[in-house]
Amino acid sequence: MSDHSRFLCEAIELAQDNMRDGGRPFGAVIVRNGEVIASGVNEILRANDPTAHAELTAIRAASKTLGSPNLAGCAVYASGHPCPMCMAAMRLAGIGEVYYAYSNDDGAPFGLSTAAIYADLAKPFAEQSMAIRYLPVRLKAGPDLYVEWAERQGKSA
Repeated sequence: MSDHSRFLCEAIELAQDNMRDGGRPFGAVIVRNGEVIASGVNEILRANDPTAHAELTAIRAASKTLGSPNLAGCAVYASGHPCPMCMAAMRLAGIGEVYYAYSNDDGAPFGLSTAAIYADLAKPFAEQSMAIRYLPVRLKAGPDLYVEWAERQGKSA
């Protein structure tokens, strides 16, 4: 069995255990240098948190383990096709590789596909199902938000 298959099987086993405990059927492991450094399961129902996806709970655990939000050099192995939120979080964390065992097509008959969200996000903002509008509001007093942040970081705009 390849390492990829082994780590995907571990993610699936986490998903099965989570499902048996009343959660949704999703699990994820984060691997660095061939070693699992963190894992997570979907905790949406347990935590009443729509962002508590398996990949995100694993990212949070990996960041704590490594003491950094930078997960460069890590790979994520997920039981199911990661949703757009999880994909974005993985990119923001610097994760370079993602593997998943069940596709959106596999999950669709069971209501476990995020393909429609991917399709909606591919549209221009004005055509998406959620209203998204840029309103350039600034405080009248005090420094500009981003300018102040840059100054605190020792950077200039």
